[in-house]
Amino acid sequence: MHQAGAPTTEKFGFNQKLISSIIPSNASETAPPQSNPDGYNCILAPRSPGAPARLALHFSHDFVHQRGVIAAQRAGDSAKALTSRTSARIKRPMTQPEPHLIASPLDTPRTAFLAAGVVLGVLTVLRIAMAALDPNSLYADETQYWLWAQSLDWGYFSKPPMIAWVIATTTALFGDGDNAVRLGAPLLHLVTASFLGLTAARLFGPRAGFWAATLWAVMPAVWLSSIIISTDAVMMAGWAVGLYALVRLREQPDWTFALILGAAVGWAFLSKYATIYFLIGLAIAIVIDGPSRRALLTLKGAAALALFLALISGNLLWNAANDFATVSHTAANANWQGQLFNAEELLQFVGDQFGIFGPVTFIAFIAAVVIAVRRFSPGEDDRILLVLAGFAVPALVIVAGQAFISRAHANWAASAFAAATLLTAWVLTEGPRWRRYVIYGSVAFHVIAGSAFMALAASPALTDALGRSNDFKRIREWPATAEAVALRAARLGVDAIAFDNRNDFHQTQRYGPQIEAELYMWLRRDGPENFAEATWPLTSDVTGPILIVSERHWEIPVIEADFARIEEIEPIRIDLGGGIERHYRLFIAEGYAQAERTAEFEATVAQPRF
Repeated sequence: MHQAGAPTTEKFGFNQKLISSIIPSNASETAPPQSNPDGYNCILAPRSPGAPARLALHFSHDFVHQRGVIAAQRAGDSAKALTSRTSARIKRPMTQPEPHLIASPLDTPRTAFLAAGVVLGVLTVLRIAMAALDPNSLYADETQYWLWAQSLDWGYFSKPPMIAWVIATTTALFGDGDNAVRLGAPLLHLVTASFLGLTAARLFGPRAGFWAATLWAVMPAVWLSSIIISTDAVMMAGWAVGLYALVRLREQPDWTFALILGAAVGWAFLSKYATIYFLIGLAIAIVIDGPSRRALLTLKGAAALALFLALISGNLLWNAANDFATVSHTAANANWQGQLFNAEELLQFVGDQFGIFGPVTFIAFIAAVVIAVRRFSPGEDDRILLVLAGFAVPALVIVAGQAFISRAHANWAASAFAAATLLTAWVLTEGPRWRRYVIYGSVAFHVIAGSAFMALAASPALTDALGRSNDFKRIREWPATAEAVALRAARLGVDAIAFDNRNDFHQTQRYGPQIEAELYMWLRRDGPENFAEATWPLTSDVTGPILIVSERHWEIPVIEADFARIEEIEPIRIDLGGGIERHYRLFIAEGYAQAERTAEFEATVAQPRF
């Protein structure tokens, strides 16, 4: 029978024997906060004077560790509990008990696991259904990746090969439809969210694990990235698995997790070269964190490195055999030959990060980094918070610097947000109760915004009614566009069609299989600048009349200079809805010979871009 004045625990669903083994039976509601050396922080926090005390618990170990400690305590051998294998698990990086932590069903591993499974399962099914029902076409980059999947290799002009391998797998299993091309995206984000949840649970407890998985799944950028196939979606799965393997390796050096670490980072590197930031994170961890150093500077760490190098060796050899085309393309994207030092680009990039991660959660991430730095102690050995910051901050700082020097796309620092999610889940599930309201509100806002985006993408009529047609013009009416080009080529009887825009070229390749004429890319520069120009360049060997399909109308003077004879014919116009149209100017041309691209030539053909 429960004694009067004793704190009630049954309604919270906690194990009474576990509680009694940690808290003395005579604890009163006025007892000061207590903690024990096993890593549990246990507080009796009265809600108000004279009222029954509310028990607030935080478990810093996972469920397996809890069972190990309980078993040792029942045997009367507390010392063994502290020196067992499970006591080596990472402890919650808190130096003082948190009196504001309120018990939650999510503090139970089983409940947190099941809740996360339901959330992730529902979102994944919804996104797969969305991909199947989406009336729009693929983006041009997606089509380019699909083309890569038709001829598998260890590398391509602008990216490593993993995305092509993923698309080749999903289309081989589920057909060649657009939904099959995109199927890898929601499945890979499911993997990312799951492993981030597992990592957070081991570091900070089940509640943080649930919220880390949920925060990733509803991140604003993930709503888009889950219904289109991109290198970021493929890379982040490797990042999440790699972070989990690192945490397990820090806990207890193990060959299994050493090999998983090497394989995961290899996967990520073969997806996108931004994985270099993961290697930077590992270097920072070795320098500042004792457990990471002891785990990685061993034969197991060497095995992880060896496996990583073995996996990426095919891509390195491919680059060497192709004049390091991918590396050169990546360097060209930096655009350091353009106008340098642009404060506006920096501000734009920083603002974009609020949109990618979420306006409030991005602020929470910054706060978590500040707290981690302020908690730094020179004599501290375990610095997991700073380790996580080391996997997030460098990418943001380096790409922000690139934005200031020249330019940077919003997703160039996307790799930062795996570790950022872990830090955000930690800081918002710790401390005062109002932080929980921040995470509730952020998740709700992200769900509403993401659902609105999916509704717009699924309904062209709604998009047009809201005046957002221009946002979706790049993925509308490509089958109709390809059909119009096919009909015009057949009527003219040409054997070759040349494009001045790689996006239109790739979309015609995807959606115009009925076109009998050969498709080529007209080269604006002396050499190829993209995959289409490198693989299907228009050359002087192409004889006979050529149908020129021009979307870049300002380039027409250059096109005219490359042909001995050229005549403009009736254009093609495709209605995209909402008053938007796709407009091609068409020409019949013969006698192709690229004019030399000298400075004098460029001055002669220069036209304002419109």
